[in-house]
Amino acid sequence: MKQYDYLAEHVLETMALNDAERINILYEDRWIGYQKAITVLNILTDILNRPRKLRPECLLIVGDSNMGKTTIIHEFAKEHYTNRVYDMDMQPMSLTKRIIPIQAPSKANVKELYINILEHFFVPFRVTDPESKLRNQAVHLMRKYETKMLIIDELHNCLSGSARQLQEVMNTLKMLSNELSLNIIGVGTRDASLILHTDAQYASRFEVLDLPLWKLDEDFLRLLLSYVRLLPLKKRSNLASQEIATLIYEISGGNLGDLNRLLVECAKEAILTGKEEITLEIVKKFKWLKPTEGARNIRHIQLNSI
Repeated sequence: MKQYDYLAEHVLETMALNDAERINILYEDRWIGYQKAITVLNILTDILNRPRKLRPECLLIVGDSNMGKTTIIHEFAKEHYTNRVYDMDMQPMSLTKRIIPIQAPSKANVKELYINILEHFFVPFRVTDPESKLRNQAVHLMRKYETKMLIIDELHNCLSGSARQLQEVMNTLKMLSNELSLNIIGVGTRDASLILHTDAQYASRFEVLDLPLWKLDEDFLRLLLSYVRLLPLKKRSNLASQEIATLIYEISGGNLGDLNRLLVECAKEAILTGKEEITLEIVKKFKWLKPTEGARNIRHIQLNSI
């Protein structure tokens, strides 16, 4: 399909679909390997591949809500979640789970933390079991399957519990890290950084990596060009033009999730109206979309300088 040479190869096969089917595809999850995301993936891969240590490296990834943190972690987990070894007859010999990605409990709770870990091993356990039994089972399985990294998404949830409960969760993570030489990776909003201020021991263990809002610069324009390749429209959209890019940036506020929502709605409008490209007029129709609000004043590791 030479007329669609601006589209990514996997998008080309969707161009034969009808309008309703293409609109449905707009709402699917999509991975865009922009430079900051690749940098985070490389940092995580480097930590994962380092030798086990008595004091393993721990990392807290923070950023505004809706900035794509979970998407990055999901992409990393797809690559490293399990490792299977086969013999010459392609029969499985061993299985390891080098990383375990979990959701933080809805509030600080050690027992729920162990339950979330155990759910990744597909072994029977009872949620009514005492905490000590769940702990022993989780430690045994992580040691058996050679788990090296525990990723905890939505870590800021732990701030919902009491100070004592938060301390219990963080002490549990410290114990797991020490006992299993486990790299702990926390992911959350910038409020998660407050957890590190509750005890100097936590602050000394964790580096903080900030995923900042986008700026209206060349990186942002490259991001828009990536969307041109991924949105199934029959005409090339000039998203990187000065007028359109500036308006898109103003509406999204530099928030990746809000940008994605805006461009999906614009692409849907382009299909429904038959224009088949995102124009300035279409973008103007969605000026009412409000950017995600959140604390934006904490800065630690700056990806722009890595």
